Amino acid sequence: MNIHSDTPLKNILCMSLFLFLPHNSLYANADSEKGYNIAARSDRSDRGFSDSVVEMTMILRNSAGKQASRTLQFKTLEIPDESVGDKGLILFRTPKDIEGTALLSHAKILKSDDQWLYLPALKRVKRISSRNKSGPFVGSEFAFEDFTASELNKFSYKYLRKENCGKLICDVIERIPLYENSGYKKQISWVDNSIYQLRKIEFYDRKGSLLKELILLDYRVYDQKYWRPHKLKMNNIQTKKSSDLIYDAYKFNLGLTDSDFVKGRLTGLR
Repeated sequence: MNIHSDTPLKNILCMSLFLFLPHNSLYANADSEKGYNIAARSDRSDRGFSDSVVEMTMILRNSAGKQASRTLQFKTLEIPDESVGDKGLILFRTPKDIEGTALLSHAKILKSDDQWLYLPALKRVKRISSRNKSGPFVGSEFAFEDFTASELNKFSYKYLRKENCGKLICDVIERIPLYENSGYKKQISWVDNSIYQLRKIEFYDRKGSLLKELILLDYRVYDQKYWRPHKLKMNNIQTKKSSDLIYDAYKFNLGLTDSDFVKGRLTGLR
């Protein structure tokens, strides 16, 4: 480009910006598409399981390291349509004071998830307000929204980098919640290049500060295609508290249906 000495400086700057902006936009779009594709590959690698049931132990630790434990059961009903979220049901078995407590979740995509909590001591079912889903679930470092399905289309994505994660190589992607009233401004996730599973997620609060870190460990494969972690460690960076979920063996294709995941069933669970 031939620029004359009498060309106004602001015109030169405008032309320079015009040359660079399309390239920046292309890079941004490429990073978004790559991030989405990595997340989609991970999400879809385990599709088709129909339903599952697993028993697990929750271990709570305060900032001084004192522990308390709970046992619970987690049921999931897969919804094949990616525009509709999966359904989940958590039932506490011990300790005695919370036995029978149950959380029913119907995951949504761009709307707030539907969640209902049954409290046996009060003998009532309470709908969880969309503005309370960032609160701690039964005293743990897991929020109510952490217990709903992490659906692919609930987030926008951006590819950040590739790096070592333990003995594996991981793609690091940023995901921004698109659904209403999330307690998180963003999440950074590590997806391995081996079996395409999540290995770590960092959760940033609404102010943009690192809040929690989730580590996913002990992956096992079922039917040679369904990978599941058997230990989840949620560390609260700000409070120094932590919660672990330790899973027993999963059971799949048990014939669960929509009728097993309705609000009216919560009061009769055992």
